[in-house]
Amino acid sequence: MAVFRDRPYVQFNFLVDIGDGNTEGPAAGFQELSGIGMEVTVSEYRTGNSRENSVMKITGMNKSTDVTMKRGVIGSLNLYQWLDDIRNGNQNAFRTVKVTLQNEDHSAAVVTWKLLRARIIKSTMGPFNAKGTDVAMEEMVLAYERLEME
Repeated sequence: MAVFRDRPYVQFNFLVDIGDGNTEGPAAGFQELSGIGMEVTVSEYRTGNSRENSVMKITGMNKSTDVTMKRGVIGSLNLYQWLDDIRNGNQNAFRTVKVTLQNEDHSAAVVTWKLLRARIIKSTMGPFNAKGTDVAMEEMVLAYERLEME
């Protein structure tokens, strides 16, 4: 499904499905997502009888980075209910979260990142400031086990 072109896509045309199949309405609207990625560890190894005086790089485990999601507080409890399920000990409260980048006229998906076996690990609200004009925000951090792209 990934679409290749010479110029990069703008960053603000994205949809988020937090595992409930919904990308419409304010409950699925996020202002910012950051940190989607993965890292592959490498082990260095050299045999004692190697003629070459350098190490071999051996591919090891891979790990996914945590993703931060931010949106304005809208009174929706969908993320809280998921987090509540996790904190009450449900070891199967995993979801597949999908982040889809769209083209400029929102007519086609150009890349989708699938965060497999995701769970919320942190929730932050605010800041609240009576003097300011900022929007009240909520921030969730997701941990996930595997990243796939399509």
